[in-house]
Amino acid sequence: MTEIPTGGSFTCAVDSDTAPSVASDVAAEQANPVATSTEAPSGSSETSTTPTAETNPQAEPSGFSRFGFGPELLKALSDIGYQEPSPIQKAAIPELMLGRDLVGQAQTGTGKTAAFALPMLAALDPEQRKPQVLVLAPTRELAIQVADAFSSYAAHLNHVRVLAIYGGADFRDQIHQLKRGVQIVVGTPGRVMDHMRQGTLDLSSLRALVLDEADEMLRMGFIDDVEWVLTQLPEKRQVVLFSATMPSEIRRISQKYLNAPAEVTIKQKAADASRIRQRYLMVHAPHKIGALERVLEAERSEGVIIFARTKAITMTVAESLEQHGYDVAVLNGDVPQAQRERTIERLKQGQVDVLVATDVAARGLDVDRISLVINYDIPFDSEAYVHRIGRTGRAGRTGDAILFLTPRERRFLGGLERAVGKPIEQMDVPNNATINQNRLDRLRTKLTTSLQTPASNEEERALLSEILQRVTQELGCTADQLALAALEFSLAGKPLLIQGEDNFDQVRQNGPSRDIGRDPRRSREGGRDFGRDGGRDGGRDGGRDAGRGAPRGDRPMGPPEDHMERFRVEVGWRDRIKPGNIVGAIANEAGLNGRSIGRIQIFDTHSTVDLPKGMPEDVFQGLRQLRVMNKSLQISRFDG
Repeated sequence: MTEIPTGGSFTCAVDSDTAPSVASDVAAEQANPVATSTEAPSGSSETSTTPTAETNPQAEPSGFSRFGFGPELLKALSDIGYQEPSPIQKAAIPELMLGRDLVGQAQTGTGKTAAFALPMLAALDPEQRKPQVLVLAPTRELAIQVADAFSSYAAHLNHVRVLAIYGGADFRDQIHQLKRGVQIVVGTPGRVMDHMRQGTLDLSSLRALVLDEADEMLRMGFIDDVEWVLTQLPEKRQVVLFSATMPSEIRRISQKYLNAPAEVTIKQKAADASRIRQRYLMVHAPHKIGALERVLEAERSEGVIIFARTKAITMTVAESLEQHGYDVAVLNGDVPQAQRERTIERLKQGQVDVLVATDVAARGLDVDRISLVINYDIPFDSEAYVHRIGRTGRAGRTGDAILFLTPRERRFLGGLERAVGKPIEQMDVPNNATINQNRLDRLRTKLTTSLQTPASNEEERALLSEILQRVTQELGCTADQLALAALEFSLAGKPLLIQGEDNFDQVRQNGPSRDIGRDPRRSREGGRDFGRDGGRDGGRDGGRDAGRGAPRGDRPMGPPEDHMERFRVEVGWRDRIKPGNIVGAIANEAGLNGRSIGRIQIFDTHSTVDLPKGMPEDVFQGLRQLRVMNKSLQISRFDG
């Protein structure tokens, strides 16, 4: 197994006479940014002090050319600005070019998508119109992102077509695209299975399968679907598995379906985590909206993502922020796919400054201008926290992350700190003085920017100047008086400064919480008692105990944990239901991360599931309409 820290070096010679592995259209994640001016772009000569391959035939190729890629790929990489491969690319590409199966462990933002996409594109047969590469991704957003990256890398490869298939999009249009012929398909497990079963996705010529973010597919209850797809593929194919973490169930998949895979692990350097400043503030639940508004006032950020636990909370938060004049958008399970895509594009273009999202909807979201992540609701496991804050500080930039904690949630802080390997510093809810100073600073910045880069054209500026002169003559006022009136007009009747006392209700913790040591939601490091071996689907041979540690037979479990509430669903063993089916359905509808769903016990005719307390009524009603295994859940509160 190759194990190197991010930023380290790893090279592997590639035999140009060896038949490369299949190629697939590339990547969603950032490779290294453009190098400094002292480094030559890929394919060009070095500085005069460095011998080139032309003057010194024995000189080793630099950049991506060392892998033996063709000129079309190298030109596309140069157009994008990639010059030097990242550590995961240095380690994985040579192995994949040799046709080996591979297991890669790396966080998002390390360039892993390009690591599997580039070698697959290098070996693609553009004349073959059937899919040669299939990439499975856990969410629609990530599937779109990976497909876009594939297309950008294949920009100069003729006749290469990439298609993203996922739920929520027009099924007939996807069939039409598949009939026209594509070489690379990127999709979510459910929609891929639908096409395979209907015979509209022909994988008889498939050369390579990529499982991207396999651990997330496990948490979302898709692992059975992934295994089903694996069993339908040609016997001779290359399998690549990438995962941020390596739980035992993912390790089992790799041992069962991969053939003597190469293993590459990229450990994140502490310096990478230090690029994100992490803070938390203590606040009672009823005051969270007020605290959020103050934090947004005080933190000067270009783009903000606010993570909430449920779809109902995203709507409540967004409506409150809209009333305060923020350009805000929502991303949750109720938002249609076309609208999701438009929302992400508006966020990238700066038309939206604040995005309020659930974990499920924001998976795979990669927007460079995000400089602040706010955890309005604490995530239910440390991995979700790491994923959330990773939406900022991308590609070597700095970022900020702020976590809201209620007094009862204080005991979970230690698990999050262990996950990120550093303390999370406490902050106060911004006071009036801080907010007022920031308002004055922003107003001054806007005035300076307007003077230096006028927004209107010359004709409009001439008209505005004429209006100012006329008003000055008619009223006999000075330029200062007129400028002051214009500033007051720009405030639209809103006060410039916050008045009144700083009496915001805030909890100050000077010592350890009295609840420390009673953590029922420990992180992986703390040994949470379910989903560690069997994941969210549980072991396939675990019988009625699968995945949740549920007792055998119809003997009931103990009471739910303090922060959970037990519900009954009208599906059971006779319906051939599995824990993963219940997890996947509920997580998607309620906008929950799979790990926030508690213990599940399956009986012959019904099942019980523990969910977080405080479920909004509209979410509960939505769950009542869900169907699993073609049968209605008919969820109701469990009365014992």
